[in-house]
Amino acid sequence: MELKAQDPQFSQFYAAPLYINPAFTGASQFTRFGVNYRSQWPNLDASFETFSFYADHFVEKYNSGIGLILTTDRQGNQGLKSTSIGFSYAYQLQLSENLVFRPGIQYSLYNRSADFLGLVFANQIDAISGAIDPTITDPSVFGQDLRVNFGDLSVGGVFYSRNLFLGVAVQHITEPNQSLIDGDSPLPQRFTLHGGYKISIGRGPLRKDLTYTYAERSITPVFQYKEQGPFSQLDIGAFIHLEPINFGLQYRGLPFKKFENFPNNEALIFTLGVTTNNFNIGYSYDYTLSDLSIDAGGAHEFSLAYILDFSKPQITPRSRWRIPCPKN
Repeated sequence: MELKAQDPQFSQFYAAPLYINPAFTGASQFTRFGVNYRSQWPNLDASFETFSFYADHFVEKYNSGIGLILTTDRQGNQGLKSTSIGFSYAYQLQLSENLVFRPGIQYSLYNRSADFLGLVFANQIDAISGAIDPTITDPSVFGQDLRVNFGDLSVGGVFYSRNLFLGVAVQHITEPNQSLIDGDSPLPQRFTLHGGYKISIGRGPLRKDLTYTYAERSITPVFQYKEQGPFSQLDIGAFIHLEPINFGLQYRGLPFKKFENFPNNEALIFTLGVTTNNFNIGYSYDYTLSDLSIDAGGAHEFSLAYILDFSKPQITPRSRWRIPCPKN
């Protein structure tokens, strides 16, 4: 039996900074906590649920970010589950007056398990009557623990200025064995390239906080290209920020590249969010474009982030620039 799969994904990828790239660790320049939740194809029995919590902190004295991310992913209705905890570090390097580079690294511990009690195997079916004997267990899984633990390593980097940002990351560098039974099933490396450019479209009213700056009005085109094993995907779109409201529209797919004769048109993604100096909340809906159709329920996604800022400087020093991402 051959199975093909890929890592969980978030449509609000910049709202999951430590998941997309370890170089985003500490990118808020302060202390940050966040959660992401995704429910994909909720109308099917084979639905997917992914939850992620992260926390990171910028240590200004050492130009460093430290962070932690906890992710759980449930696939289908047979108890296939993956849980990981990752520890990440990033260093902030000022290349020039207007350009910053942040390399990052993340080490994760994984636990994967499965419960096949709901499945029917061929040797459970009586060849004459067709009756199913649940007391018979397939020999390939009988007596197996059906769980595996392994370590994993990821690296990444991001360049950014006041308006431009470009990052690259490689996850699962060592391609650890993730097989739940005897055998070798390496977890393929995941390559991610992402970036964008923030364009000012005017300014809003004067903010009534300690910054005394004008509210932001901007549009930020973004993209994310992912490649893992035989799979490749492109997210491309833009976010409009009319402080404090965010609107986003993205397309996910690679229409010129088919996978096993299936057209690679996956979804249109609509995003609505609210952003303040310390608080981000977002909701997105994936409108399915593939042959699976909208009857599967699309995908619902929620994100929440909170930044603890104790200093409240009136002018943010150049060393504390935030990466100009839609959710950073």
